[in-house]
Amino acid sequence: MRRSMSTLVSVLVIACGGNAGNNARAVIQNKGSDTLITVAQAWAEAYSTVDGQVAVAVSGGGSGTGISAMINGTVDIANSSRKMTEREIEAARANGNDPVEHLVGHDALAVYVHAENPVGQLTLQQLAGIYGASGPLERWSQLDVTIPGCDSDEIVRVSRQNNSGTFAYFREAVLENEDFKLGSHDMHGSKDVVHLVAQTPCAIGYSGMAYAIPEVRMPCVMGSPGDACVTPSIESALDGSYPISRPLLMYTSGDPAGQVKAYLDWVLGETGQCIMLELGYTPAIPTQCVE
Repeated sequence: MRRSMSTLVSVLVIACGGNAGNNARAVIQNKGSDTLITVAQAWAEAYSTVDGQVAVAVSGGGSGTGISAMINGTVDIANSSRKMTEREIEAARANGNDPVEHLVGHDALAVYVHAENPVGQLTLQQLAGIYGASGPLERWSQLDVTIPGCDSDEIVRVSRQNNSGTFAYFREAVLENEDFKLGSHDMHGSKDVVHLVAQTPCAIGYSGMAYAIPEVRMPCVMGSPGDACVTPSIESALDGSYPISRPLLMYTSGDPAGQVKAYLDWVLGETGQCIMLELGYTPAIPTQCVE
């Protein structure tokens, strides 16, 4: 018999004078993408004021971690910055869980360089040359770039660990499924990528645009030489003009019901989508938010 993830909503009992009857809170288990974790935590916090009888427990670990938990039936909602693979869908169904995809937003996967790096634009071909296993680009001088503080001229590649949806999407969209070049600094989280680039003049990295800080720059990206060079932004992610834009997803097993459905409806409503916009993500649909 297929198990609905909504049946996994657990109950957290807060004892008060030995009688927890009116103090029980349902807990929605939500796990996955580090790209989404900032907004997922903000949603969870805001939702506690909408329904005080429901708590949303958010944890990261990467898209692969969330999807694995959904396959195994241990979460109600899996966050992912990539689509599930056919193999993952088959594994979930074999366990009695039928994945249903929910589009909750969009993201421009920004390329980050140090604030002192003068590079203004990059092509997907150049990025593949930097990150791909067969890529010839190892030094900034090969791109006619001289960086203050980068005496070695080495391109220091900052990447994500392979359980990350960001890693998987970059490999598909930029490397065309070629393996990554060995020797990169593989970071656990999106924020970690940006902070390492900020501290390393020779570095380049990729991460969601919501993680930008003043100590880094985001060059515009061209799909091919001669194409328009597009800067990552909320607008360019929504209209698809930025070459490395992607959907942000939540997965449930089967159509959500009860408290899980109510929560997802709220996430996709005006309040939830405006929280996403406020935090630098692109809503699933054009959203008018009052400042």
